[in-house]
Amino acid sequence: MAIILGIDPGSRLTGYGVIRQTGRQLTYLGSGCIRTAVDDLPTRLKRIYAGVSEIIFQFQPDIFAIEQVFMARNADSALKLGQARGSAIVAAVNKDLPVFEYAARLVKQSVVGTGAADKKQVQHMVKLLLKLPASPQADAADALAIAITHAHMIQHSVKSY
Repeated sequence: MAIILGIDPGSRLTGYGVIRQTGRQLTYLGSGCIRTAVDDLPTRLKRIYAGVSEIIFQFQPDIFAIEQVFMARNADSALKLGQARGSAIVAAVNKDLPVFEYAARLVKQSVVGTGAADKKQVQHMVKLLLKLPASPQADAADALAIAITHAHMIQHSVKSY
């Protein structure tokens, strides 16, 4: 059994999703968003760090999975996203959690079956895979998809032995 925390980083909105993996069974534990409703980046980074730390305290995950940085349309956005990721990763490392990183295309491929899936498709598949009564908010669904991807990777690594 493993509790997996997935993070979809963003400098203004960071999604999180927590699942429990027991063998092949995935159970939804919680999800949501860390909102950083301030203008200055240092305060947003502080809020991401504090929010992720609180989620780790609340759910006691065994594993931390986060989306890798992709090339954004402009360098400023990519730098802010990288700093948001760094804040979340530091919160995990400070709690001695192993950190796993997954590309967005791999997450979509793992959950939907195509690396070109859109947000609505990801939300729908997360709802189905976790047997949720409604689709989670888009950023929370992305974070849950990251956690599900890690669970699938664990399954595939166990099968290969």
